[in-house]
Amino acid sequence: MEETVFYVESILNYSFKDKRLLEEALTHSSHTDSASYQRLEFIGDAALGLALSNYVFLAYPQLDPGQLSLLRAANISTEKLARVAVKHGFYRFVRHNAVPLDDKVREFAEAVSQEDDAAVYGGSVKAPKILADIVESIAAAIYVDVNFDLQRLWVIFRGLLEPIITLDDLKQQPQPVTLLFELCQKQGKQVDIKHWRAKTKTIASVFVDGVFIASGSSDQKEIAKLNAAKEALHKLSHSMPISVGMFEIFNDTDGNFEIEGAKQKLHEICCKKKWPKPTYKTAHGPGFAAIDWEKIEKDEGPAHDKKFISSVQIATTDGVLFMMGEEKSRVKDAENCAASLMIRALQESTYL
Repeated sequence: MEETVFYVESILNYSFKDKRLLEEALTHSSHTDSASYQRLEFIGDAALGLALSNYVFLAYPQLDPGQLSLLRAANISTEKLARVAVKHGFYRFVRHNAVPLDDKVREFAEAVSQEDDAAVYGGSVKAPKILADIVESIAAAIYVDVNFDLQRLWVIFRGLLEPIITLDDLKQQPQPVTLLFELCQKQGKQVDIKHWRAKTKTIASVFVDGVFIASGSSDQKEIAKLNAAKEALHKLSHSMPISVGMFEIFNDTDGNFEIEGAKQKLHEICCKKKWPKPTYKTAHGPGFAAIDWEKIEKDEGPAHDKKFISSVQIATTDGVLFMMGEEKSRVKDAENCAASLMIRALQESTYL
């Protein structure tokens, strides 16, 4: 452990008066031979939060409390601190007896290595909490070692947190789910995000006023929700006013999801999988705000301006899957749209 302490001190550019503090900060609860970092993590979380509060308060004198809170949260989030741990290689010094942690950390580190820019709200793999815990524990060890001097902690620790997430970073990468709800609320629309499990994947689907907009998938529910919100924002950008600067993060999809002959292809998929044939329901009328998930019935609007929306339902060996399409001027097109989305969802969830 003496060699480990030496290496970590060199990373921190700080020599501990009480080396045992750093040893404790690097000990996971699964290592039962000595005290774990849990107590230090408790105080480290608070100390880092206060240190960041002081920093953003002084650095941004014109910001209101809400904006200051967003900046602080972004810089001490689990996603941010986990990336700090990866950047400085802290995990390799941790004493633990929990082998599964190694695989989770390795997967996350590989994903982070492929990120072009700072992922303010997380990337393709959810950050393992242990990585953020390590950073908070090391911060606490320093804080206690300097006799609870917050200014000294910040001087020693700030360099590890670089690059600090700035207000410009937040403007360039607005939180997708928050942005989606804010955008729709301004337009007087209601957002609903529904989740369903398909084998090892979670599928998140975004509905606006009851109309399906987009879906996203991931091993983790929160990442699936994030992906769905990004895709929904991309599609809604064509019909709602979103500034180009705010939307640059979501321009990596082409928005082309419809599959030619999707209804027939979905039927063939069900036959091949020995599932019952798909069932469709169609509603028509402007807005479709009152669509009933169990029984879709609506008949509004002049005959020459009918719009249709279809849902499709299939029964798999794992349960019933439901997908709703977009507004179309013909029933045939509405059903094809719903079938296309169902096929895309099946592909994302590893059914195909």
